[in-house]
Amino acid sequence: MRPDMPADHTTEAERLLRTAATYPEDQEPLLLQAAAHLELAGARDRATVLYDTLLAASPDQSQTVKALKAANLWEYGHEAEARAIIDGLRAAAPLDPAPWEIVAETLEAHDELTPAHDAFTEALNLLLTPGEEVPYPTHALLIGRHRVRRMLGLDHDDWDGLADRVNPAPVTLDELHDPKRLWALGSDNPAELQAEIDRLRAELGSFRTALSRPFPVAVLHWREQELTELLAAYPALSTEYPSHEAHLAQLETSLRELAATGTPNLGIVTGTIPSYEAFAASEATTPEDPSLLPLYATTLAARGRATPWPPPRTSPCWCDSGVQYGTCHGRG
Repeated sequence: MRPDMPADHTTEAERLLRTAATYPEDQEPLLLQAAAHLELAGARDRATVLYDTLLAASPDQSQTVKALKAANLWEYGHEAEARAIIDGLRAAAPLDPAPWEIVAETLEAHDELTPAHDAFTEALNLLLTPGEEVPYPTHALLIGRHRVRRMLGLDHDDWDGLADRVNPAPVTLDELHDPKRLWALGSDNPAELQAEIDRLRAELGSFRTALSRPFPVAVLHWREQELTELLAAYPALSTEYPSHEAHLAQLETSLRELAATGTPNLGIVTGTIPSYEAFAASEATTPEDPSLLPLYATTLAARGRATPWPPPRTSPCWCDSGVQYGTCHGRG
C-alpha cells in the first residue's frame, strides 16, 4: 500500500484510539492526533465526534479544540456552524495563540482574506506588546498576517516589520508571500523555474524544522509539594534542586539562555513522582540518577505534555503562582 493513503490514516487513527483507551491520562493528545488522521482519511464526521468528546471532557480549556472542530466542519459542508464557532472564539479573545492561528488560517483557506486579516490582527494586538519580547508561539501569527496582507495588496506596517525579523527562512517574506510566485510555476523559462524551486525548498525546509520536533528542548518543572516529596524519597537529587525557588529561577534562566542562542520551540513539562518512578523502572535504573531527569523531560514532551515557553506576558506564569508571567518569572 502506498504510504499516506486514506487507509493508512484510518489505521493509524484506530491505533491511537486503542492507545487512548489504554492510557486515559494521555487521552487528549492521542485523540487530537487521531482526529487529525481521520480528517486526512476523509472521515471528517468521525473527527468531529472526537472533538466533541474532548470538549465534553474539558469544557474550560477548549478554545483550541473548538477551533479545530470549526476548521473541520467547514471542510465538509457545515459552514454556518463553523462560522458560529469562529465568531464565538473571537469574542472570547483567548490568550493562547493556537486557536487564533487555526481560526485565521481557516478563514484564509476559504478565501475570507479580510476576516482572516482581522483575526490575525486581533490576536497580535491581544498577545503582543510593541517593544517587548516576541514569544515563539506568536511567530506564526505574524507571518500569517504578513501573507494575507500581501494577498490583499496592503502596505507594510509595524507588525509586518516584526514578521520580517522573526522569519526563520533565508528567503524574505515578501518573496515567499508574493502572489506572482504562482505565475512562475507556469513559466517555460528554466531560470525562473529553478529560482522558484529554490524558494520552495527554503520554505519547506523551515516548515520541516518547525514540525519535525515540536519541542526539541523541554525543561523539567516540579511543583513545590512534589519536589519536597521527591527530595525526601531521593535525597541524592538535592544537588540538582537545592530549593524550589532556586529550581524555578534556574528553569527560567535556562530557557532564556536557550532562546538567546536561537533554539526554537522551547517547552516546559511538569513531572510527578509516580510517572518519574515508572520511567526509571522502564529504563532499569534508579530514580536517584540525575542523568535520568533530562530523558524523563524529553519523554514527557514526546507524549504531548509540553507547554510552550514563554507564555504570553498577560497569561498566568508557568510556575503556577497565579500571577501574570510578565510580572512573575517574565520580569526583565
